Amino acid sequence: MNVNFTAKPIDFKLGEYMSKGFELLKKDFGNIFVAFLLCFIMSIIPFCGFLAVGNFYKFLRKVNNGQQASPGEIFNFDDFMPYFILQLIIFAGIIVLYIPFFFIMPAMAIAQGEGEPNPGLMLFMFPYLFLMIAVIYFFLLKGFYIPALISFKRVTDIQTAWRASKVMTKNNLLSILLFAIVVGILSQLGIIACGIGLFVTLPFMYTANYFAFEDAMKQIEHDEISEIGIQEKY
Repeated sequence: MNVNFTAKPIDFKLGEYMSKGFELLKKDFGNIFVAFLLCFIMSIIPFCGFLAVGNFYKFLRKVNNGQQASPGEIFNFDDFMPYFILQLIIFAGIIVLYIPFFFIMPAMAIAQGEGEPNPGLMLFMFPYLFLMIAVIYFFLLKGFYIPALISFKRVTDIQTAWRASKVMTKNNLLSILLFAIVVGILSQLGIIACGIGLFVTLPFMYTANYFAFEDAMKQIEHDEISEIGIQEKY
């Protein structure tokens, strides 16, 4: 596990990431498009969705650095286990959040069977739905950098990646949320072209995310050689 970094709050540059994302997409659209299609295909395989996206980010890093990159690299299983564990954790978390519904739905069915809806159940359900969505978004935003830590920094321990991502997203949650909303809207513009255009606009979401991840990795880069020099100096 590579721990050659020091987690710290990231200076989030929303506009820069979007601009560079567009530029990278124009730079080598053909290869990026093919790699995105392979990413989409691999995501169909059970428990391989996160792995496919992580490999796509690796591919984009090579393209951005001018290195030889093959779309076939999407089908690489080196990081399968950490992404598999991450998906299991997310799945378990969602199940926990839905546990109250296992009691609410039967109670609502019984109340409706008696002909009079129970207002108490409705008053509980809507606030809980709102709370559940808020909790999901909070954890998604706090874990924003986990894919980058796994794919770029080779952090295979999910707990370590989670702790680092929490620090990196400190004071940046609103910026990251705004970034996700804007990029999401722009990437969905392909719907205008009867849905087919989504395959053209969706890759932008990943290229923009890539630059957000790449910049964050540079900001937390830990230079061991420099640190040795500082320690010797003092």
